[in-house]
Amino acid sequence: MSHAAFFHQPSETVRFYVPVGTGQVGASVSRATLHHCFRPGSQDEDPLETFEAFSAELALAVQRRVAQGALEPVMLREFDLRPEQHQK
Repeated sequence: MSHAAFFHQPSETVRFYVPVGTGQVGASVSRATLHHCFRPGSQDEDPLETFEAFSAELALAVQRRVAQGALEPVMLREFDLRPEQHQK
């Protein structure tokens, strides 16, 4: 069963699911993290649009965190999305 990503207003996060192994892992990323990592020069961007544009990269970051032992729900941080993290 696939769950669509959505913006959770009270926490200012995009919440989504990523396939890991035979299941799915719940994860989230804050509006601020999306802005700073992917669209620092823009103003008033839609966090769901930013998420969709970079969803493959975000999914890989969740999978890396799970492989490192993170438990669900995985909260992505700016550190998880740094370019040097993509090569590990």
